Amino acid sequence: MNQISIWVFLVCSFLILLPNSDAVDDSAKSSLIQFLAKLSSQNGQQNKNLGWNISSDPCKDGWVSVVCDGRNVSVKKLLLDGLNLSGTLETSFLCNSKPLMDSLNVLSINYNNISGEIPADIENCKQLTSFHVRGNKFHGNLPSSLSKLVKLKRLELSNNNLSGNLPDLSRISGLTMFLAENNMFSGEIPRFEFSNLERFNVSFNNFSGPIPTDGSSYFTSNSFMGNPLLYGEPLPRKYHSLKLQEVKPEVEESKHNNKNRILIYSGYVIIGVLLTVIVIFMICKRRKKESKEDSRISSNRIVAVDDDGINNNFSSVSLSSEYKTSKPEFSMLSNESGGLSSSLIVLTTSVVNGLKFEDLLKAPAELIGRGNHGSLYKVMFDYGMVFAVKRFKDWGISTDEFMRRMWKIDRVKHPNVLPPLAFYSSDHEKLLVYEFQPNGSLFSLLHGSSQNEKPFPWISRLEIGSRIAKALAHMHKALEQDEIPHGNLKSSNILINLNMEPCISEYGLMEIHSHKITNSSFKSDVYGFGLILLELLTGKLVKDEEGICLANWVKTILREEWTAEVLDRSLMAEAASEERMVNLLVVAVKCVENSPSARPNMDQVVAMIDSIKEDEEESSIISVH
Repeated sequence: MNQISIWVFLVCSFLILLPNSDAVDDSAKSSLIQFLAKLSSQNGQQNKNLGWNISSDPCKDGWVSVVCDGRNVSVKKLLLDGLNLSGTLETSFLCNSKPLMDSLNVLSINYNNISGEIPADIENCKQLTSFHVRGNKFHGNLPSSLSKLVKLKRLELSNNNLSGNLPDLSRISGLTMFLAENNMFSGEIPRFEFSNLERFNVSFNNFSGPIPTDGSSYFTSNSFMGNPLLYGEPLPRKYHSLKLQEVKPEVEESKHNNKNRILIYSGYVIIGVLLTVIVIFMICKRRKKESKEDSRISSNRIVAVDDDGINNNFSSVSLSSEYKTSKPEFSMLSNESGGLSSSLIVLTTSVVNGLKFEDLLKAPAELIGRGNHGSLYKVMFDYGMVFAVKRFKDWGISTDEFMRRMWKIDRVKHPNVLPPLAFYSSDHEKLLVYEFQPNGSLFSLLHGSSQNEKPFPWISRLEIGSRIAKALAHMHKALEQDEIPHGNLKSSNILINLNMEPCISEYGLMEIHSHKITNSSFKSDVYGFGLILLELLTGKLVKDEEGICLANWVKTILREEWTAEVLDRSLMAEAASEERMVNLLVVAVKCVENSPSARPNMDQVVAMIDSIKEDEEESSIISVH
């Protein structure tokens, strides 16, 4: 017994002498507090709001936005999304702190107002697997040191002001997500391990040159669109022949060549003068003719508006009196349209180049929907192009206001928002032209006929909800100053494209009233999104045949603590994670709060859904291994 007692005494003494290893290191706590202070630019006020205090423990005392390991001794994730942070990113506090550089896996600061450049010393956080900075104000080039983060799996840079060439990230062989849309990156797209990438998007930048062959094999045009000097598959064929002209160095020419050049230029000048005289003569002749006929005939013109807002006149198209008095093969315009003096404004010339107003009137069409805000037609042309045309009649918005709104919306691009291609506006009629989406709407996908019903798994529903949320957050942020929300967000306005991805349609088409639109209009969009989440989770209609509201029904069930009764039975049958479905349900319920002020904004919604998606992805990786 005495010998045993001695051993017990020695072991206890040894443990007492060991440093305290069941708490986060003080240097790590100090580094975290300094890091957040730089991010928040509020003299440490944000530290207090989140409960970050040097006298407490990040793991045991539950610092907000900090996720620790299972033993509560090291920090694994910093999830600082949607906190209205407005300082700068000083990664030296994290990546030069030994305890943090060895433990930190995830750094996420999406949807804040953080500015400045991304520091080069990010390379010292060698354990990073996820780095997310979407929706901030970062500028400048990406540091080449990013390529040294060889454990990185997810890199998200979207919706910033980043520029310059992308660094070569091909050495990061495990990268599964690279999102960089809506920036100002330029140069050629570098090599990636495209076969490993699950999500990739570089749309709406200034990239040029050919799309990498292996990139076109794995991703659709949505991943590359909005780069005018980019060409090749999978972009439309008109871009395949686009090549940047080689700039050859100037060489000294002989005097003989200079003389020839002078003669050629002189000839051009003479031709130019002659053409000018002819044009002036024709204009004078035309004006005389128009002065005789302007009381009888009004003309329409087709106008193309490029991305810089420059008007380019295509051609003049006269609508003869037969279109005003007789019914053509198909017409979405009633006889009340009067003189039809307004124009068909073409916003996207690459898709509808050459489209004429009279073609739109005469093309065969099919009425595919009618609602409180207008009728929807499927319009088919002989050359294979199919459009969806929304017709509004006697809508309470002036032509000038309608045109201003369309131009503002056209300048805000997002892959999951269906852009208008063209529009027509008169006092009584307004038309909007979209590219037709053949796979119907989210409403039909969820509530359509049970015949040939295809499975709609949990992971697809989560992805659709995530994409809609990010698209809506992007539009809200870009159009906040113009006070243009969606105004009528619902599952029937979420269309499914050829790649089975959601596209928000009819953005900003709600009727404009005389009073000023307030922030509650954007919160109405949040409510509409919450209903869409509830439809995805429950599989039920927003209002059933008895007129019962889905939001009220869900809240009633949750009060009775029958959470499992809310979820779609098909989701439960596939053995999806009930925990993550319930977490998404919590997000939906927050969105449909009765008071608009109690609802989160879309940036906050995105942050919550991203957290659920990340848990889902990590769970999938664990289950595979």
